Amino acid sequence: MAQFGEISSQMEVIEQLEQGVVFFATFLKVLLEAVSIGCVLLGLLTSGRLTVSLLTHPSTYHYARVRARFGRSLALALEFQLAADILATAVAPTFAALGRLGALAVIRTGLNYFLTKELEDLYELEKAAAPQATNGPE
Repeated sequence: MAQFGEISSQMEVIEQLEQGVVFFATFLKVLLEAVSIGCVLLGLLTSGRLTVSLLTHPSTYHYARVRARFGRSLALALEFQLAADILATAVAPTFAALGRLGALAVIRTGLNYFLTKELEDLYELEKAAAPQATNGPE
């Protein structure tokens, strides 16, 4: 009988630890989601500032800068959202949670791919727009 009481006590400790881990994971999930929202907000504000320059100086270069700036913010926000979903799936794995996690991973991968392409295009525009360095007398 004493052995049964000891096992029961150990099970209670394990359940309390599990509840603590779930609480901590849930706290981190909410924190990561808040950071994700902050990334989108910050991207919106900085892109909004660049949009004003786009309206006053319309050009392909300014348009690419606005898209690249906001795209980077969205990509970063998706990274945090993906981390939050990983935590949520780890503590309560359901088919819906796994589906959401998979969808976010696909969206993030696609966004990063196209963002990289746009950043390369922006780099080429910047390189073409930069004045050529002149060589002085040798």
